[in-house]
Amino acid sequence: MGYQALYRVWRPQQFLDVVGQEHVTKTLQNALMQQKVSHAYLFSGPRGTGKTSAAKILAKAVNCEKSPISEPCNECAACTGITDGSIPDVIEIDAASNNGVEEIRDIRDKVKYAPNAVKFKVYIVDEVHMLSQGAFNALLKTLEEPPKHVIFILATTEPHKIPLTIISRCQRFDFKRIGPQDIVGRMTQIASETGVAFNEQAMHIIARAAEGGMRDALSLLDQAISFSEDEVTVEDALTVTGSVSQAFLSRLAKAIYEKDVTNALLTLEELLAMGKDPARFIEDMIFFYRDMLLYQTAPSMADSFERVLIDPEFKELAEVVPTDYIYSIIENFNKTQQEMKWTNTPRIFLEVALVKLCHLEQSSSISDGQIESMKQKIAELERLLQEIKEKGVTVNSEEKTAAQPKAQRMSKKSYKAPTGKINQVLRQATKQDLHTIKGRWGEVIEQLGQQNLKSLAALLNGAEPVAASTAAFVLKFKYDIHCQMAMENAKFIEAMATIMQRITGHRLEMVGVPENQWQQTREEFLATQSTDASDEGVQQEEDPFIAEARKLVGDELLEIKE
Repeated sequence: MGYQALYRVWRPQQFLDVVGQEHVTKTLQNALMQQKVSHAYLFSGPRGTGKTSAAKILAKAVNCEKSPISEPCNECAACTGITDGSIPDVIEIDAASNNGVEEIRDIRDKVKYAPNAVKFKVYIVDEVHMLSQGAFNALLKTLEEPPKHVIFILATTEPHKIPLTIISRCQRFDFKRIGPQDIVGRMTQIASETGVAFNEQAMHIIARAAEGGMRDALSLLDQAISFSEDEVTVEDALTVTGSVSQAFLSRLAKAIYEKDVTNALLTLEELLAMGKDPARFIEDMIFFYRDMLLYQTAPSMADSFERVLIDPEFKELAEVVPTDYIYSIIENFNKTQQEMKWTNTPRIFLEVALVKLCHLEQSSSISDGQIESMKQKIAELERLLQEIKEKGVTVNSEEKTAAQPKAQRMSKKSYKAPTGKINQVLRQATKQDLHTIKGRWGEVIEQLGQQNLKSLAALLNGAEPVAASTAAFVLKFKYDIHCQMAMENAKFIEAMATIMQRITGHRLEMVGVPENQWQQTREEFLATQSTDASDEGVQQEEDPFIAEARKLVGDELLEIKE
């Protein structure tokens, strides 16, 4: 056939060629040498990190004529047949297009047949998370106990979509994103062996744009080679990846720091005129400031930089930009990035963000002179405070007099429980009435919620009935404010009376008392009672005026207010 893409030509044929996954390849090689190959594997990780390649290498290694061996020889009939796809015993299945129950049942029926050409029959199921629930169920038993001559290798980019029953039957290997340095090393090797001239910085730009995927990096390199003439230059790499050159990023960062709005907007206009994607541009800016923050706090982590190659211009800028200011810039750019996802005019959001950032530093910065002035004022205040303490200055009588009414007014704002009503309920209270309400208190709260009074039901958090009669009940609230809000809300009181009538058969009046006042009220009530041997109840010595009123109208019509 004609030209083949680089990532196809340079697909790894040995574990040694799988870049950046040493934790996987080392384990598989040890298992091969010790002849402890499992019946099922799950390879998960981002795209282009070597999952399918590692699966094919493992298939060759277990079937190699020289096995047990840590690397396939790629010379025997089994290795070459698996590489070119001529051996039918290594079956690659795309689960995205073969995700039904029938396809899996077909595998289940054929798995019992012995391999034709090699020792092991290997099923490589790519994008296994695309299988339907029925297909997963059909695969379960076969995956758990396949014949001795069968190995399953499942590959996926979204392991969270795979049932745990499947995952528990496999040895799981998580492939990680490949580091930029590893990608650059592999691309450099390929470019050198193919005779392609390249700029080293261009390789770094392509590696960072690949975001940890070797296949993406080789595709971009292939595109850059086609775009370039004699050599893959930095400009070629920037054009192909859509990235912004570090010179532009430094120029824009300098304009923001110097509060030069005009220069910042002109730089943005120039970048957009070159066809740069606004979303990619703002991502580059976030990573630029992220790298600057790392350079300031941990210079030794230069290998972790995403967008920056340390040059004199970057060093100079990183030494003058404050760390707190970098935090603010990253936060503002991140908000703008989120807003740009839902607009058809991202350029406007970018321009507004740049103008805002240019003014942010100006409004939030404090000069050394201002700091010194503030220190002097603080020292002066501390000196005056010390003099006041030494002289023992006291508040004069007029100030005390003026402060007393204020304190009284403040104290009036706190809720005062109606002691008279509470005492009246306590005189008539019985344990049976209290148990009835307590036993159905959950039902009371539930009915409040059903009447679209959830906000009022929240007032009952921490509240509990503490006394009850056939006419009223005392409700203790944990917080004063909840008690006050409840007792001042006519709608709430009416709703509680209606619910109580529905539950107990009596329209009970609710009397609220804060927790910090209940104990004192109860103790005062008990203290005023006199014990009578002939009476099982407790009688309170009443005011003569109240006693006379009780005789005239009776308890039902009598209401005592403080």
